[in-house]
Amino acid sequence: MTPSAPRFAPPPRLLRAQRGAAGDWLDGLPELVTDLLLRWRLTAERVVAPGGRTSMIVLVRTTEGAPAALKLCAPGSSAASEHAALERWGGLGAVRSLRCDPQAGALLLERLHGEVALRSLPEAKATLEALSVIRRLWVEPGTDHPFPTVAERTGAQAESMRAAAPPAVRQLVDEALRLRAALCGSAAPAERFLLHGDFRQGAVLAADTDRARWLAVGPEPLVGERAYDLSRLVRDRLHDLVASAGAAAQTRRRVTKLAGAVELDSDRVRDWALFRAVESGVRHLAAGDREDGEALLEFATWL
Repeated sequence: MTPSAPRFAPPPRLLRAQRGAAGDWLDGLPELVTDLLLRWRLTAERVVAPGGRTSMIVLVRTTEGAPAALKLCAPGSSAASEHAALERWGGLGAVRSLRCDPQAGALLLERLHGEVALRSLPEAKATLEALSVIRRLWVEPGTDHPFPTVAERTGAQAESMRAAAPPAVRQLVDEALRLRAALCGSAAPAERFLLHGDFRQGAVLAADTDRARWLAVGPEPLVGERAYDLSRLVRDRLHDLVASAGAAAQTRRRVTKLAGAVELDSDRVRDWALFRAVESGVRHLAAGDREDGEALLEFATWL
């Protein structure tokens, strides 16, 4: 029996995040899911909730009965780029992509344990596992790859940040922009690795495979230096950091520890962490998320 469309209504978190920018896409999701189930001969189990802010996941089974996950990417995300990165990794350190429809923004992925991320582990253990995973993802991007560079992506972010920054944080924004210009300048290292782009503990899930216990999901792939990829890990468990004593000192020790573990320049990791925190903080403020925006900007001042 063909499932009814209302069963595939987007979860509240996705609705809140995308309603202003992608209302038509949200309204069409139930019909899109139903169409993909028919075309790809899948049987739906349930929509994952609370889910994410930029995609909807429907747990499914293939005609052979194998568990899988149907991912629908919001406008502005690229299913084709994600599929290309997952194909390049070939299951080494990351989830496998089984099928892709770029026009529909849809991916069929092997199913992992979405309810068990690295964040469920004690921090020290989670950090060790995260570093093990990210090392496996840093590979050559291949010839004629479709991925943007770090300079290209952060250049677009810099323009948006400059336009959206409120006067109260202008000095911090100016510092972030200065650091980004220096990082992307002539002294930048000549590294051209395929990067995850949004690597954090929450993007590494438990896996029932013979390849690894933990696999990365949700890449926003790009090409550039490893320090950029590592920098997002610096602010993991941000709200725990904000609530703890000596947060600034803890943050600086974290930068040194992470960079040392993979033999990267701690100053470059620190500078990318600051730029990315400020960019994310300004974006949250512009979207009306004052609590997270202010936490991110406070974090940037500790670096």
